[in-house]
Amino acid sequence: MTRSSRITALLMALALGSIGAAGCGSSDDSSGSSTSSAGATTAAAAAPAADSATSLKGVCPSTVVIQTDWNPESDHSEAYALASPDGTYDKGKKRYTAELMAQGRDTGVKVEIRAGGPATGFQSPTQQMYVDKSIMLGYANTDESIQNSKKLPTVSVMAPREHWAQVLIFDPKTYNFRTIADIGRTDTRVLYFKSNVYMDYLTGAGILKKSQVDSSYDGKPARFVSSGGKLVQQGFITAEPWQYEHEVKPWMKPVSTLSIEQSGYPNYGETLAVRKGDLARDTPCLKKLVPIIQQAQADYAKDPTVANGIIVKAAAEYNNGWVYPAALAAYAARAQVDNRIISNGDDDTLGNIDEAKVQKMIDIVTPIYKKNHITIADGLKPADLFTNEFIKQGIGL
Repeated sequence: MTRSSRITALLMALALGSIGAAGCGSSDDSSGSSTSSAGATTAAAAAPAADSATSLKGVCPSTVVIQTDWNPESDHSEAYALASPDGTYDKGKKRYTAELMAQGRDTGVKVEIRAGGPATGFQSPTQQMYVDKSIMLGYANTDESIQNSKKLPTVSVMAPREHWAQVLIFDPKTYNFRTIADIGRTDTRVLYFKSNVYMDYLTGAGILKKSQVDSSYDGKPARFVSSGGKLVQQGFITAEPWQYEHEVKPWMKPVSTLSIEQSGYPNYGETLAVRKGDLARDTPCLKKLVPIIQQAQADYAKDPTVANGIIVKAAAEYNNGWVYPAALAAYAARAQVDNRIISNGDDDTLGNIDEAKVQKMIDIVTPIYKKNHITIADGLKPADLFTNEFIKQGIGL
């Protein structure tokens, strides 16, 4: 399941029911009615019309639908950064619809951003894309794209995040680990969700010992806290460090993180992908749309205020147990920039995908999937999984 470990934060939020969220004064109405931002000026009236370079009318669908992999959060920055702040929140279907903007200009079409996780019965965006063909773009991790390459093939057209936010967290007062390999030199127990392929890599490569990893992690902080920090636990650098310091009682102190990617697992997290069979049909739209998304993500990195406002309000409006306060949204935005999650990579361009990283992922996970009796496409190559055709060079931070 894509981003399965986001269950951590949902269960944590439910367990910490007394913790409030900034902006959570929305109605408890679950009738499915849509609401718009009160008092906002209509985007079409306030924004200048797009020029020919950014007008998507007649080229893209009248509504560009993006299926995310979890509840609204700053890890979905590029999607919400496209949207005008005066759109409508569908409480029942957990969707935000607004004018699709290009640096303040109305592109002539709308964007609809759909929540994932609980909102889709925990189906992955790829699964949703093949069930609902109105979805144009869905989030897909590289390892998931490889896994689905035979039955549900997708092609990633942009990587909004250059690096993967998945980490292991630990107590810096208890341990002084510098790498994940340092953990493997001890008998420290490591909690994780069973479905995460990266753990098969870490144990198969001898970085961690099979005897020390524990797949019974239930997403709650209780075991970490009750152990006094003597456990290591999976998380995301965009969430757990802030939550454990500010929300998790009686912990309420910093945790340190170690990157899964830096252990030699160069997974692209949450690329934007289309159904492989629809790539040719979508090409005219993607040629104009992808550079707009690149610029939106670059602008978000400089000033996340507007997009984070939409995200925080969406989480409050949907009211499904997901607690996402403004302070966490701001932290996640900073963490993505400070840790180069959002960055240009090795050039001056944001969003392009490195063929060598994709090939390495194919090399790593193919034997793991074979061992687990998961059939992937024969002779799989990086070009089967991504294209940089639509990336505009030079758009970056």
